[in-house]
Amino acid sequence: MKNACVLLFSLLFISCQFQNKEEIEKAKQASVDSMKTVIEKQRVVDSMKTELARVNEEKEVLQNSKTVVVNNNTTTTQAAPKKKGWSNAAKGAVIGAGVGAATGAIVSKKKGTGAIIGGLAGAGVGAGTGAIIDSKKNN
Repeated sequence: MKNACVLLFSLLFISCQFQNKEEIEKAKQASVDSMKTVIEKQRVVDSMKTELARVNEEKEVLQNSKTVVVNNNTTTTQAAPKKKGWSNAAKGAVIGAGVGAATGAIVSKKKGTGAIIGGLAGAGVGAGTGAIIDSKKNN
């Protein structure tokens, strides 16, 4: 009986030790996970700060490039702002609408309906194509 009590006590003691080791490992893993989260948040904040500095630098360059000073000791003028033309998306929409309307009127038995549907479809495709070209030019 004495041996059984010693064996039971030993098993209980060993099982408690294993449970504590598992809890310690879980706590370590939770600590590592929280550190990873903090590091990731800091990386995002740093990248946002870098991007903000870049944007502010670009704004400053643009503001400095718009003002022209003529040194006649009396005259200061500003350069006229450059007129913006149509974007490629707008041009594509107009051209697509025209081509689509003409094609729809030619192909369809109902000329008016075909022209309207063709014009809408052409405008959509043309605007999409122009927007793609605009985005490639901006990058």
